[in-house]
Amino acid sequence: MQNLILASSSPRRKELLENLHLQFEVSSSDVDETFDPVLSPGEIVKELAHRKAQAIFNKHPDSYVIGSDTVVVKDGNVLGKPGSSKEAFTMLKSLSGTTHSVYTGVSIVAPENVITFYEKTDVVFWELTDEEINSYIGTGEPFDKAGAYGIQGIGSMLVKSITGDYFSVVGLPVSRTVRELRKAGYSLP
Repeated sequence: MQNLILASSSPRRKELLENLHLQFEVSSSDVDETFDPVLSPGEIVKELAHRKAQAIFNKHPDSYVIGSDTVVVKDGNVLGKPGSSKEAFTMLKSLSGTTHSVYTGVSIVAPENVITFYEKTDVVFWELTDEEINSYIGTGEPFDKAGAYGIQGIGSMLVKSITGDYFSVVGLPVSRTVRELRKAGYSLP
């Protein structure tokens, strides 16, 4: 029997895989998430996703391991998870009334294969008032999310439109991940 492992502690990624009725384990990897600033956003998320998947695969070499990483990019600046309310406010204010890009990288490390890719989705925010931003920050939702918002939660009210894969913005481009798992040799139901 093939063993599938999600190398992420993200409850959103876990839920997305559960929605597919896949049997898998969760094993979070504590890898260094620093990156070379000269890398493109796509290269950054692919590199970080691969580091996470490889770290878990090294402990479970007979498994299929999925690693993933997401960043938000605005005007060439990579926005990670905010460390404070002030940082969250600054991020959300910069996204207000504009378009930004969300990059999610996925790496599947398997006994016979390594497949790494990324998806890019453009997101347009409504024009936000300072009151709306502060109210959203008060929910606590922004703090464990790249770009300080979660499209699948309360942050959905900030989003005017998207072009691309919604699930990639949530944290895992499900449809492409399933297709790449098959290419890697994993038997899906």
